[in-house]
Amino acid sequence: MADDPRFLTLADVAEVLNTSGAQVYALVRRGELPAIKIGGRGQWRVERVQLEEFIQRMYAETRTFVDQHPFVDAEAESSD
Repeated sequence: MADDPRFLTLADVAEVLNTSGAQVYALVRRGELPAIKIGGRGQWRVERVQLEEFIQRMYAETRTFVDQHPFVDAEAESSD
């Protein structure tokens, strides 16, 4: 078996993202994380490249959020 498989299970993705399988399933079902459904029992697989692209999108969205919502230190403002 390859050390770096092309496709990951939802459990594998959850481990990479350090989150729950239910959260990963929700990302897939909402269309935020592209995946394929294989077999008669409906096993989901996420292509490794799709996971990496998802992570990069999340970094970009987070940067945008941080830029639009600057952190304000309440203690620093109150001491002025």
